[in-house]
Amino acid sequence: MPAFDLPIGELEDYRPDVEEPPDFDEFWHGTLKEAAQAEVLVSVRPVENGLRLIDTWDVTVAGFAGDPVRAWFSRPAGVPEPLPAVVEFAGYGRGRGLPHERLTWVNAGYAHLLMDNRGQGDQYGNGGATPDPHTSAPGGPGPAARGLLDPRDYHYRRLITDAVRAVTAVRTLPGVDGGRVAAVGNSQGGGLALAVAGLVPDLAAVLVTAPFLCGIRRALDLTDASPYGEISAYLSVHRGAEEAAYRTLSFMEGVSFARRAQAPAHFGVGLRDTVCPPSGAYAAFNRYGELSGADPLKETLKEIPREIHAYPYNGHEGGDAVQVRRQLDWLAEVLPVSRPPA
Repeated sequence: MPAFDLPIGELEDYRPDVEEPPDFDEFWHGTLKEAAQAEVLVSVRPVENGLRLIDTWDVTVAGFAGDPVRAWFSRPAGVPEPLPAVVEFAGYGRGRGLPHERLTWVNAGYAHLLMDNRGQGDQYGNGGATPDPHTSAPGGPGPAARGLLDPRDYHYRRLITDAVRAVTAVRTLPGVDGGRVAAVGNSQGGGLALAVAGLVPDLAAVLVTAPFLCGIRRALDLTDASPYGEISAYLSVHRGAEEAAYRTLSFMEGVSFARRAQAPAHFGVGLRDTVCPPSGAYAAFNRYGELSGADPLKETLKEIPREIHAYPYNGHEGGDAVQVRRQLDWLAEVLPVSRPPA
């Protein structure tokens, strides 16, 4: 697929206006306040993972509405001191899978929490273990369209709330340095990580690649690939529902979350990405941190460490393993893990 979005020179300066609802902050404050009424940790159970160098626990977190959300928590075996933590969010249609699937961050020395996606897990990978009991609102069969006509009913209100609760939960787990927590994700996971960065003011770092839910209106004009294609398909049947859908999506817009973020940020994007168009990632990156509270006359954006890596000939996979290595090197500087003496 050839490049189909803006040229790289325009992307680097791309700072679109955001149609942000006036009650955006009130909506999320109320949502998270309601979720916080439940004790965040439901259960923590050690599991046999078949690995000698990593210990794993099956964790259940109280997410949106107190619903149980499953996660895998892993730490390097035999390391007693508290470690910085990486909370990872999975891609669209994927669940948490099996405990031995995602070991990059724990092998780098971090405590690692991999959150399950409620109501997903059946499209690829090795499944999930978290149902979504709130699926009666009108919407399409895919998660991206569930409850689309009202932000209070929308699937991503619940999933973003789960993500914030996962960060709260990891800070309470044994062997975690609660003051040093990073959020990580690709695609849908990248969108969730950005949302967390905008909603959790003391996050230590955020790393996103090919983030979903960024520049949503433009993405719907550019691509019919899923998940955006599921929203388009729903609106092709429910003609006249666009205004309600766009209002709902405005509460989930990653650029709005990015504007509120304060943590150092690392972005990656493939310029031939037809799933999550690169203009969305650049919009979030270029407006990142502008509402962080610093004096706007002092160029707030330059005060928050952030960088973006573009891959001109890559699509939704971005830089793949090359990008992961860049993430590892970057996070080792921003959130270093102390090494035991030799």
